[in-house]
Amino acid sequence: MTADEVRALLERVRGGAVTVDAAAAALGGVADLGFATLDLDRKARCGFPEVVLAEGKTAEWVEGAVRRLAAAGQDCFATRVSPAQAEHLAKHFPAAEQDRLARTFWLPTPGDRPAPAGRVCVVTAGTGDLPVAQEAVVTARVMGASADLVADVGVAGIHRVLRRRDELAAADVVIVVAGMDGALPSVVGGLVDGPVIAVPTSIGYGAAFGGVAALLTMLNSCSAGVTVVNIDAGFKAGYAAALIVRRLGRAKARG
Repeated sequence: MTADEVRALLERVRGGAVTVDAAAAALGGVADLGFATLDLDRKARCGFPEVVLAEGKTAEWVEGAVRRLAAAGQDCFATRVSPAQAEHLAKHFPAAEQDRLARTFWLPTPGDRPAPAGRVCVVTAGTGDLPVAQEAVVTARVMGASADLVADVGVAGIHRVLRRRDELAAADVVIVVAGMDGALPSVVGGLVDGPVIAVPTSIGYGAAFGGVAALLTMLNSCSAGVTVVNIDAGFKAGYAAALIVRRLGRAKARG
């Protein structure tokens, strides 16, 4: 933890918002919950706290992780939140923001937040790709980036993406989310001068093999600026894009 974060934590202990045990765990860098071991130093190392993957966990486990992160003065972000988990978390954390399309939960630490950095543009080939795309949008925004969504501009109607060319070219990073044949990232990569992060989705008929066909197409893209994350990994794409724009922001600030 940074000196400012330690001071803020100690102030919360003095005010009664955080217990001595929770503060000790936070200062130790690791919180052992029995069912999970939280890395409380990740923000200092990587720029953002540990994120909770809610998939496969009970609602109580997710709640416990959120409580401990909040007690340590950390932002709390969870992905792949099921409807049952979302209902449970809403009862215990009414101030949190939940996006049911993205399946995300967001409980920021209190206080003012800096203005969003850079520009991330998230593009979907089809409407069926929207849940994965929205996960990327929310993740990028949670991590402090400015993120916008351009939906349903797949190559089956190539004019749809061409008419948004200026918008794509203005972005610092473009995330392209596509299933079926996964061809859209190559097209976008040929239109912009910045990095393109391709996200294959599991949308498609039988020969799409649950996103494997789109994954292979993207990995074999002839557009040099295209990199690829895993199938349906909107979170990974949003996270990487936010890191890129934050680095760009620091570079511009240094002149």
